[in-house]
Amino acid sequence: MARSHGRLEATVLFVRPRGFTDDWTRSDLWRRASAIPGVTPAIDPLGEEARRFGAVTSGQCAVYEANGALVFSGGITGARGHAGDNAGRGAILALLANEPNRRATTSVFGCALHGKECNEGEEQTRAY
Repeated sequence: MARSHGRLEATVLFVRPRGFTDDWTRSDLWRRASAIPGVTPAIDPLGEEARRFGAVTSGQCAVYEANGALVFSGGITGARGHAGDNAGRGAILALLANEPNRRATTSVFGCALHGKECNEGEEQTRAY
C-alpha cells in the first residue's frame, strides 16, 4: 500500500467463524490493518464474502479495476508469514505502473478459510 501512491484501496476481510464474536475478530492484526492508509478492515461472518470472491486460503488477494474486471488473484507473500518482496507484490505494483507482461496470478500460502483448520506449522497452498 505504501508504494501504491494512493492508487489502490484495499478491503481486508477477517473471517469470523461460527460461535465467535465480532470482538474476537478485532485482533491485533485488525488494528495493524486499520492503521495502514487506504486499508479498510471488514468482518466477514462465516466467510461469506470470501466464498463470493473465491478465496479459500488466508492471505489470498484479488485486485479489480474500477470497471470490476479481475486483474490479479493470488498471494502477496512469498511464504506463510513472510514479509517483503515477492511475486504477488511485484505483480500488483506492475499493474499499477501499467507494465506489460505482468503476472495475473501467484501461489497463496496460508491456512484454509473453510473446512479443516490450519495446524501450527501446516501450510496450505493454492496455485492459480
